[in-house]
Amino acid sequence: MYRNRVNYKLLNFLILMGLLFICVTNIGTWFSILMSLIRICLPFIISFAIAYALHPLVKKIEEKGVRKSLAVAIVVIVLLLIVIGIVSVTLPLLYNQLVSFASNIGQLLGDLGEKFNVNLDDFENGVSNYLNSVINSLGTIVQEGTIDMVGKTVSILGQAVIVIVVTIYFLAYMDKIRMAIKQFLKSFKNKSYAYFKTLDVEFGNYLKGLGLFMLIHFFEYSLVFFLAGHPNWLLFGVLACVTTVIPYFGGLITNIIALLTASVISSKVFIATLIICLIFPQLDGYIISPKVYGKTNNINPLVTIMVVSVGGTIGGFFGIVVALPIYILIATSYHFFKTDIKKGVKKVKEQITE
Repeated sequence: MYRNRVNYKLLNFLILMGLLFICVTNIGTWFSILMSLIRICLPFIISFAIAYALHPLVKKIEEKGVRKSLAVAIVVIVLLLIVIGIVSVTLPLLYNQLVSFASNIGQLLGDLGEKFNVNLDDFENGVSNYLNSVINSLGTIVQEGTIDMVGKTVSILGQAVIVIVVTIYFLAYMDKIRMAIKQFLKSFKNKSYAYFKTLDVEFGNYLKGLGLFMLIHFFEYSLVFFLAGHPNWLLFGVLACVTTVIPYFGGLITNIIALLTASVISSKVFIATLIICLIFPQLDGYIISPKVYGKTNNINPLVTIMVVSVGGTIGGFFGIVVALPIYILIATSYHFFKTDIKKGVKKVKEQITE
């Protein structure tokens, strides 16, 4: 008789809510564990992402009658040649611009300290030490053509080799990997396969759009800052490209640094840089970005800012970078299972009120 009085479904629901509360209140710990696992698996994650992005190119070459092994070799070799070519051409120029940039930043901080009667010596020394360490590392590569083979540089080179080798492996077996995942998902429910197929499309659109947008930003801002007469035009082209992964804030950071350094060069360069910073973000936001991304991953700007802010608060810079992909995952999952979620919530409400 006592058993009939107990609502076991409600009890299970309360237990589930309790576990969810524990998980939410310890989100920092779970996030730290997740970040540690991601760092361990990072070379393989990067390799899979590169192979995932390059797989359509391999398929297009295969459609021309080329064997798969040869198609993979062509794509990998062309990509490596492009990367090596860009690095060999831009690195010496980037080194010279970094030296000029460090000088301008030092002058700017000195002028600000004198104008506002503020002691910025510690901050200036910290910035100078960091920039000098970067310049010295680049100088070793540029002048000697070698890299310091001690400490973390060996690890970086080792990671790069792992990424290249694993990327080739993933590219060669991508069709089999996708087929295995497809068969695995279909063994459960057709809806499971449809869900992951939707995620595949969404993340494919995001990666293609992001890669193209980064390339456009590099050439766009390198060119306009060069035409404006800014001595650090290539540096800001690279910075604009890299910070594309941080929506809105990335471009803002690049523009602020460009304006600050231009202010100690000349009024003409400052005015030209100001015009660039006012016009081109609007051009990117209202013309180029919609053309690149189309109607896919169409996220409200306010939502994007909130997501990036939360990601930065929880995980720092890495949290900022992964915030948008995680949001796309959650949003896509919600829209796909929206009907099921509503039915489940309705069922829980009915059970609670029984």
